[in-house]
Amino acid sequence: MFTGLVEALAPVAEVREAPPGRDIWVHAPELAQKLNRGESIAVNGCCLTVVERAGGAFGVQAGPETLRRTTLGCLHAGQMVNLERALRAGEPMGGHFVTGHVDGVGMLESRQDAGDWATCWYSVPPELGRYLASKGSIAVDGVSLTLVDVEDARFSVALIPHTLACTTLGRLEPGALVNIEVDLLAKYVERLLAARQP
Repeated sequence: MFTGLVEALAPVAEVREAPPGRDIWVHAPELAQKLNRGESIAVNGCCLTVVERAGGAFGVQAGPETLRRTTLGCLHAGQMVNLERALRAGEPMGGHFVTGHVDGVGMLESRQDAGDWATCWYSVPPELGRYLASKGSIAVDGVSLTLVDVEDARFSVALIPHTLACTTLGRLEPGALVNIEVDLLAKYVERLLAARQP
């Protein structure tokens, strides 16, 4: 379980093809020293397992399903990624409940800057539109955000200066693909209501 509050912004050090998956190394010296093999970490919102640690970097593996459903198949050396360690019992809960299980890939449609702030519109696969609600929560590349305006299969968010500076979202240009995880609670409500249908 994660919160969508990014702990570190770090570059991908290396990507190694390891069919049917790929090994991804991220250079994050401060964070890497706190990680243990076998623990979970969210990389751009994808829950992965730390399999190695060396020289200020850590390695994770992405399997075929992860590569098919997320943007991790497009990662390359030098690209910046959002990182968050799993929530530990007793820690403050900020953001919202984020599982690290990506629901689909969205796209940044437009960005309008206003001083140090930005309003961004993202499109999502049509089947995810029903989970969007104004003032609800969403994770974009692992960043917990509040939905502002919602349409059928697109939504807007207002990004504050901190989010723009401390996550990958401030670096994205229209056309960029992002990992989308809709609100976990919305999915549970849908499932419960479906079970009550005659």
